[in-house]
Amino acid sequence: MVTCAARVRYTSSGTEANLMALRLARGFTGKPKIVRFNGHFHGWHDHAAFGVTNHFDGTPTPGVLAEIAQNTLMAPPDSIEETCRILESNDDIAAVILEPTGSSWGQIPIDGEFLKQLRETTRERGIVLIFDEVVTGFRASKGGAQGHFDVTPDLTSLAKILAGGLPGGAVCGRADILELLDFDVALAKGFEKIGHQGTYNANPLSAVAGITALEIIKSSDACELANAQGAKLRRMFNEVFASEGVKWAAYGQFSGFYFFLNSQGLDFDPLTFDADTIGHDVLKAKSPIGEKLRLALLVYGVDMASKPGGSLSAVHSDADLEHTAKAMRSAIHLMREDGELAA
Repeated sequence: MVTCAARVRYTSSGTEANLMALRLARGFTGKPKIVRFNGHFHGWHDHAAFGVTNHFDGTPTPGVLAEIAQNTLMAPPDSIEETCRILESNDDIAAVILEPTGSSWGQIPIDGEFLKQLRETTRERGIVLIFDEVVTGFRASKGGAQGHFDVTPDLTSLAKILAGGLPGGAVCGRADILELLDFDVALAKGFEKIGHQGTYNANPLSAVAGITALEIIKSSDACELANAQGAKLRRMFNEVFASEGVKWAAYGQFSGFYFFLNSQGLDFDPLTFDADTIGHDVLKAKSPIGEKLRLALLVYGVDMASKPGGSLSAVHSDADLEHTAKAMRSAIHLMREDGELAA
């Protein structure tokens, strides 16, 4: 189902898959630097422990070596031009890694044209392109974001759905890169293989759960159904916001949704809101009202992530969506009664 997956190496988590992908890229190219995007999350390992919610200048967070941070270049997630400038002005870049729908499952969206231009530039310069599809893999579509956008990276990291909800992940991609892990190929070609030990790599329980989940995805319309329900719920939220006169908006891609709570007081119509026209810093800015909205929704039986936003699954019914939209309207009324929103 995953276009780039000529070879697969199983890990115990998405963090490990991303760490292995970066090590493979450096081993394959012989170059030290990687390029990441501000706000994109790739796990807790040292190469990704800054530039997600803070340290956007590329300085290391506590416990991370300065030398690692110096070899990690941070790119702006909303400018392909500046990203290409970084790539073209450095000859020692091994890899570019990103969330292919944008940070946090599309909270700061990226479109297909961005990906296509990035693919073209990295291919021209011999830079390994890594899609972090830990979230988007088997959720955006059966083939992940790369299948939806028709852009094939060199390596892909996977987890979550891959193991059916149990601990498990994988790095997959080009055979000539993944062969750096192969004992027989290393012996035949006379190179030192990259080591990858792990008691729980490809553990049987996660493998069985993963096979079961992927068979369901492959043989059913689960992805399409979840995506359709996601679009429907985003529209229902925006209809509530418009009718209640609240300058908020629900947006997102595929089966995900986020709330833009408009901390800067912008004037727009929730029914025509376009997140692509809003700057990265404005979209990412936390609103003090976000946690209060989450608490108000809990009163009416709806929970969501603190971003604020969430994801739908294929089992969320139209009745679930109607309940959720009704809960949003009730939450707005409650917040007005408490003086949190203007009447």
